[in-house]
Amino acid sequence: MRVSVTDAKGQLTELVRRAEAGDEVILTRHGHAAVRLVPVKTAPDHKSRRALMEAMRASAAAKAADGPAAARSQDFLYGDDGLPE
Repeated sequence: MRVSVTDAKGQLTELVRRAEAGDEVILTRHGHAAVRLVPVKTAPDHKSRRALMEAMRASAAAKAADGPAAARSQDFLYGDDGLPE
């Protein structure tokens, strides 16, 4: 939705409601886009941030798997005498 700044003065409340509902509201000046009305995103509270971090930690712990030690990971390339095979 494109509305001139002059027209927007009289219907600002309605334009804000539409932007909050998800409509794209662009204010124009002399026929050119000047600004866009967008809703403000609320910051998550402390409790929801903590829950998200705990979920991420649990997910990472589930993916982590024990494997060979880095110091021994290339042993298959060498024989018993320590020379490359």
